[in-house]
Amino acid sequence: MLFDKVKAFMVQLDGANAGAEPVFSGGQAVAGRVLLELAGPARVGALKLRARGRAHVHWTESRSAGSSTAYTQSYSERVEVVSHHATLLAPDTRGITTLPPGRHEFPFSFQLPPTLVTSFEGKHGSVRYCIKATLHRPWVPARRARKVFTVIEPVDINTPALLAPQAGAREKIARSWYSNRGLVSLSAKIDRKGYTPGEVIPVFAEIDNGSTRPVLPRAAVVQTQTFMARGARKQKRAVVASLSGEPVGPGRRALWQGRALRIPPVGPSILHCRVLHVEYTLKVCVDIPGSSKLLLELPLVIGTIPLHPFGSRSSSVGSHASFLLDWGLGVLPERPEAPPEYSDVVADEEVAAVEQSPFRLLQDPAMGAEGPFFAYIQEFRYRPPPLYSEEDPNPPSEATRPRCMTC
Repeated sequence: MLFDKVKAFMVQLDGANAGAEPVFSGGQAVAGRVLLELAGPARVGALKLRARGRAHVHWTESRSAGSSTAYTQSYSERVEVVSHHATLLAPDTRGITTLPPGRHEFPFSFQLPPTLVTSFEGKHGSVRYCIKATLHRPWVPARRARKVFTVIEPVDINTPALLAPQAGAREKIARSWYSNRGLVSLSAKIDRKGYTPGEVIPVFAEIDNGSTRPVLPRAAVVQTQTFMARGARKQKRAVVASLSGEPVGPGRRALWQGRALRIPPVGPSILHCRVLHVEYTLKVCVDIPGSSKLLLELPLVIGTIPLHPFGSRSSSVGSHASFLLDWGLGVLPERPEAPPEYSDVVADEEVAAVEQSPFRLLQDPAMGAEGPFFAYIQEFRYRPPPLYSEEDPNPPSEATRPRCMTC
C-alpha cells in the first residue's frame, strides 16, 4: 500500500538551527522545503502548501434570567492576517504522478505582509502562524505535515512619543468610620514610556502621609490582555514585576530617588490588532489601613528594539536631565566653561607612548582604528579644537555680547 511507502513527510524552514526556530517579521520572505521520503515507487495526486496566520479569541459568560433560568453566552472572533496557497507538485494529464523511491525535496518561498501581529498565546485568545503541506494520493487518505513559525513585529522605542517622561499625581483623604484621618498624597514619574525586556525602570516617587497611621508604598508592572468580539470585551491582568517600599509613618514624607524595577522576559505590546490587545502599565499605589488604596497608573510600552546608543540616547539623556531637575535631584552649571587647549590635556610624549605600547587599548575589531566607532575619535585626536582667539580675533565686549540660553 502507498501508506507504507511514505517513510517521512515534513516541513522544514530555512535558517532553522538545532533546537531553535527562525523568527520572522512583517515584509520578510519565508523559505523552506517539504521533505518526502519514500520506501518504494508511489503514486501521488498533488502536493499543496498553505501558509496561514490567524488572530482568534473565544470566551464564554454565564447569564442568569430569573431564579431558575440560566444560559451561557459565547463570544468568538477571528482575523486572518496571512493567507498563502501554492501547489508544489502538480499531477500530470491523467491526474496522477509516480515518484521513485528515495528522498524528494520541494522548495517553497513566499512574502509576508508588511504589517503583522506578534505571535501570542493567552487564556482567551491567540495569534498563531503555521505552514501546512498536504500530500494527496489516490484511494488512500491524504498525508499532512504542519510547521509552526513565530512572528515578532518590531516595536521601536526610539520615538519621541516613547522617549517622553511619564508623570502623575493623586491624593486621597483617609477615612475610617466616617471620620477623616488626614490627607495622603502620591506623585510618581519615570524618565520615558518605552522599555524593552531586561531593562530597569527607575521609579521616582514622593509619598506624603498626612494621616494618623503608617502607609505602605508599592509599585508593579501590570500586563493587561484585552480580548474583543461582537462588541464585547474580556480582560485578564497579571503582575509581571513588583517592588515594595518601607512604611511611611504618620506625618512623614518619603522619597523614591530611582527605585529599580526590572522588566522580566515578557512579550512586546500588541496595540494594533482588531481582536486582542496586550498593554502594560506601571502602577504605583499606597496601601492605607482601614481605607481603599491610593492608586496611580503610568502607561508603558514594551518594545523589541532597545534604546539606541547614540542618536536617540542623547535625547533620552536630555529628557532625563530635565526630569531630574524638575524633581530637584540635579543642578546645571551657572556658566559653561571654555574647553582647555589640546596641548594642556595630552602631551606629545603621552601620544607617542601609547602608540609604542605593546598593549592595545581597543581589542574589539569593530572598535579598532578602521572600525566605525573610532571614526568619531580620530577627528579630535589628530585635529585639536581651535583656540577661542582663532574663532573671532575681535570678539564683542561683555556688555554687548548676547547671552546664551544656559548662561
